Amino acid sequence: MSDDIRIRPAEGTWVVRAGGAVLGESANALELSEKGHAEVIYFPRADIAMALLDRTDHTTTCPRKGTANYFSIMSKSKTYENAAWTYEDPKAGAERIAGYIAFYEQDEVMVEQL
Repeated sequence: MSDDIRIRPAEGTWVVRAGGAVLGESANALELSEKGHAEVIYFPRADIAMALLDRTDHTTTCPRKGTANYFSIMSKSKTYENAAWTYEDPKAGAERIAGYIAFYEQDEVMVEQL
């Protein structure tokens, strides 16, 4: 793994909300630290209400993690465009985040430790 990335179990239980609705809660989240970026909490996709997320065509590429695929969050009152991302086939050294999803904290999208 690159010395610039560190992945470890996130301590405690984490929750993600959008527009006040709980999208997921997990005691099995991962915390990813990457040089030059804020720490990111990745939730197991099995712990997220994926029916509330809509896959988009948007992708980005990280030289350390690979290609990220994005989802919009659908709430009753608003759509949060490209507010979540996942690395379905991460590069060597970042394999632990395969099957996990992270969220941009914006407007009413919040990731919090309980």
